[in-house]
Amino acid sequence: MSNVVTLGCVTYLDLPADRILEGAAGKLESVVLCGWDKDGEPYFASSLAGGGDVLWLLEKCKARLLQDVD
Repeated sequence: MSNVVTLGCVTYLDLPADRILEGAAGKLESVVLCGWDKDGEPYFASSLAGGGDVLWLLEKCKARLLQDVD
């Protein structure tokens, strides 16, 4: 699949989690990761130690998501 080109655009289709993680590798200073594991259970991990910092980043991303929807 070397001739497959990844477009950097918004899509309404779900993408594989591994593709998103690979695309973010080496680009982030800190990260909060949440999702569903293969058993359907919630998964959470963060590079930030402080719960307040984690919540602040989640809220900033939430605001950006709501802004982009309009």
